[in-house]
Amino acid sequence: MQSRHDSVFPWGTFVVNVTGCLILGLLTGAVSAGAAGPHVQLLLGTGLCGALTTYSTFSYETLRLTETGAGLYAAANAAASVVAGLGAAFAGVWMSQALWS
Repeated sequence: MQSRHDSVFPWGTFVVNVTGCLILGLLTGAVSAGAAGPHVQLLLGTGLCGALTTYSTFSYETLRLTETGAGLYAAANAAASVVAGLGAAFAGVWMSQALWS
C-alpha cells in the first residue's frame, strides 16, 4: 500500500486499522441485534481483529513521523485514525443493525 502513495503518511497501517474497526463494529451490531452470540464476538473480535489491526505499529509510525520532522503527518495520522476508526465502528454497528433488525 505504501509503495503506491508518494507520501510519508502510513496508509497501510491506517487502512488495516480502520478495516478492523469496521469488522468489530459489524460484530458488535450483530450481537446486539441477536444475529450472533457473545462468544462469536469474543472469538472474532479478539482473534481476527486483534491479529488484523496493528495499533503498536500505529504508535511506532506516529512516533517516527514526529522524530523525522513530519509532525503534521504525525498529528494527521493520530487524528484521522481515531476519527476514521470510530466512524468505521459506528458504521459497522449501523450496518449490522440495519441488516439484522
